[in-house]
Amino acid sequence: MQLGLIGLGKMGGNMAERLRRAGHEVVGYDRSPGKRDVDSLEALVGALSAPRVVWVMVPAGEPTRQTVRDLGELLEAGDVVVDGGNSKFTDDKEHAEHLGQKGIGYVDAGVSGGVWGLENGYALMVGGSKEDVAKVQPVFDALKPPAPTDESGEAIPGAGFVHAGPVGAGHYAKMVHNGIEYALMQAYGEGYELLAAVDLVEDVPGVVASWTQGTVIRSWLLDLLVRALQEDPTLEKISGYAEDSGEGRWTVMEAIDHAVPMPAIAASLFARFSSRQDDSPTMKAVAALRNQFGGHAVHAVRAQEVERPA
Repeated sequence: MQLGLIGLGKMGGNMAERLRRAGHEVVGYDRSPGKRDVDSLEALVGALSAPRVVWVMVPAGEPTRQTVRDLGELLEAGDVVVDGGNSKFTDDKEHAEHLGQKGIGYVDAGVSGGVWGLENGYALMVGGSKEDVAKVQPVFDALKPPAPTDESGEAIPGAGFVHAGPVGAGHYAKMVHNGIEYALMQAYGEGYELLAAVDLVEDVPGVVASWTQGTVIRSWLLDLLVRALQEDPTLEKISGYAEDSGEGRWTVMEAIDHAVPMPAIAASLFARFSSRQDDSPTMKAVAALRNQFGGHAVHAVRAQEVERPA
C-alpha cells in the first residue's frame, strides 16, 4: 500500500526503509531537504491516492499538534492520520475530534524499537476504531517483528502488535511501557555501580555479560549495557546526566491519579532528576543505555573530568 510519512529522523527514516523492503510505497517528507521525497505537506498529500494514510513521526507536543492541524486542512473524508510519536494520550482525543469533524480517521501508535527497529522490527501498541486500524494494518504488519514461535514451531499470536483499545489507548500503553523501561534501566545501573565500587570483582563488564544467558534478568536492555561497556568499559566518556522525555512523568502522574503504587518507577524518575546534580556511575549506565537503544544524545565528560585522579 501507499503511505505518507512525515519525519524521517532516526526512527522515521528506518521505518520508511523497512516498509520499502516489504514492498510498500512510502512518500516521505522532512524539513531536511536531503531526506525527503517531496518538499511540502501539500505535495505529500497530492502524491497519495485516496483513501490516504499519513503517518506522523515528529517530536511530541506542539510539532505534532501543528502537523495534525495542517493535515486536517489537506486530507479528505476517508483518509487516516497515524501519530507514531510519543504524544501524551490526552492529545489523541483532541486530534481525533478535530479530524473527525471532517471525516478523517485517527490512530495513535506507540512505537518501540529505537534505532534497532529497521532490522529487528518495532513493537506496536495502537489505539483507534477497528475500521481505521484495519486501513493501516498492512503497514503495522510490515513494521512489527517476525512472529516468535512456541516449542512446537507454531507462531505465537499477538506478539509485537496489539490493538490496545480506542483512541488514546496506544499511547497510554506506550507511556506505561516507558515507565517500566525507566525502572529496568535504573536497576541495571545500580547493579553496575555496586560491582564497580568493590575491589573483589575484577571484571565488571564480564560479569554483566555473563548475565545475558540463562539468567532471569536477561533482556535486550542488558545486551545493550554489555555493548556500551564494550565500547567504554568504565563509562568514563559519558556524563551521568540522564534526560527524561516525558513518559516517565506521565506514568507517575497517572499512578497518583488512580492510586496505583509505583515506587520503583517513581524512584527511577527522581533518580534522573538527581543525575543533573551529581555524576554517579548508576546514571552513567542509564545514560549509556538510552544512547544504545534510542540514539539519545549523551553528555560527554569534560577533559578535566576524565583526567581527575581515581
